[in-house]
Amino acid sequence: MAVLQVRLFPDPILRQRALKVTQFNAKLAQLAGDMVETMEAQRGVGLAANQVGVLQRLCVVKPEDWDEPLVLVNPEVIRREGEREVEEGCLSLPGYRGMVNRAVRIRVRYQDLTGKQLRLKADCILAQAIEHETDHLNGILYIDHLIAHDQFFRIHVNEEGDVEYLPTGEPDAAELEAAARRMHQPSAGGSVPQFDPTSGRTASRGAGDATAAD
Repeated sequence: MAVLQVRLFPDPILRQRALKVTQFNAKLAQLAGDMVETMEAQRGVGLAANQVGVLQRLCVVKPEDWDEPLVLVNPEVIRREGEREVEEGCLSLPGYRGMVNRAVRIRVRYQDLTGKQLRLKADCILAQAIEHETDHLNGILYIDHLIAHDQFFRIHVNEEGDVEYLPTGEPDAAELEAAARRMHQPSAGGSVPQFDPTSGRTASRGAGDATAAD
């Protein structure tokens, strides 16, 4: 397994729709394994294939209280119930957070690495992570869902080591790109904290049960 390079905004691949996976083989399993390792190395909750430069409909998610990651091939959210306001960030947009609306519960149809058709009911952080990652596969970023421009924040660590949320107003492409480069400069070492793509002050943990597709 290997840690892959995460593509940063405004890389054009983040705005492209991923292609359906048709071959279920060792190469796909290797990619999924590398994505899991990359997600864990970045302390993320989820990762989509186009975030590592691969236009395939594949994503991985792992809420912090899960022992094993969930791999979803060709995922499709087929039902959404309710709505809640949550905080999100993204490994491709490091250093920022924003408030968005996500479903309370979802039902998703997907395949596993063998091609088996499955369905999953999910809520809370798992539902949020799956919505976030399936958005990625459709070329959509969480900043497209911001509740309001004053609900977008830059992460700042003060001299005491406390994390502060500084309002930035409407997302600016040039500013986001510059911030992403700063966050990933080798000289930064481990001094700049990484933030989970979907966890936050208002996001709660959740669970899901996978069953064979109808």
